[in-house]
Amino acid sequence: MAAVAATVERPGPQPARDLLLVNNIEVVYDHVILVLKGVSLAVPEGGVVALLGANGAGKTTTIAMLLGLLAPTAGRITVLGEDMQAHRYRVLRRINFSSPYVDLPLRLTVRQNLRVYADLYGIAAPQARIRELASDLDLLPLLDRPTGKLSAGQKTRVMLAKALINRPELLLLDEPTASLDPDTADVMRSYLEDYRRGERATLLLASHNMAEVERLCSDVLMLKTGRLVDRGAPAALLARYGRANLEQVFLDIARTHAPEQPLAGVAD
Repeated sequence: MAAVAATVERPGPQPARDLLLVNNIEVVYDHVILVLKGVSLAVPEGGVVALLGANGAGKTTTIAMLLGLLAPTAGRITVLGEDMQAHRYRVLRRINFSSPYVDLPLRLTVRQNLRVYADLYGIAAPQARIRELASDLDLLPLLDRPTGKLSAGQKTRVMLAKALINRPELLLLDEPTASLDPDTADVMRSYLEDYRRGERATLLLASHNMAEVERLCSDVLMLKTGRLVDRGAPAALLARYGRANLEQVFLDIARTHAPEQPLAGVAD
């Protein structure tokens, strides 16, 4: 009887899992003001996604909920497989954020501020990690300077160091290159690209710098008056709106009337 050769099926590339899921969230203030209205989104593991919108569109509120600082009035947020309302403490050590609009204690030196966060995150060798980040982000001359004595651009780099102290799997960035000169901003973007590749991290970026978004992001989410109104890769959005750059797309969306219904089919 002839032997039958066994066929071994090798699994193909596995699709990236969604590291972040937001399902139909709403935020109501004082039972009257609807800040977010039925927003759903999914961010794949290892992706770099931009959250764009005019001032007041709901970007900061969304980031606050992703950090577990604010609970949605309705809907569900899942980060790293955990429900952020029920089990946020299971994932907080694995995420971090940066914003130039949040001040660190101004009387503490840069080194002292970073040490506080290193201890909060339980970093095994805090001084070594602080020195590594200070070297990478050109902060070595500033380590023993009071944070309140720094320029706006220097504070932006310190906040980025704070956000990277625990090597987060999910990094939330609010205007990560605000107040930086073009050369320093370019270096920081390259550093973030290298970090994402090296750590296989996922980045969610809120920015008004459209050139930065086109460079860093694989997907763009457009918020307007609390609703998700469009989504796509930068090139796809340029083609859809017939525009040469994302700034023109942003202006098209900002200057049209808000839709009656949120964008459907983003995340189930």
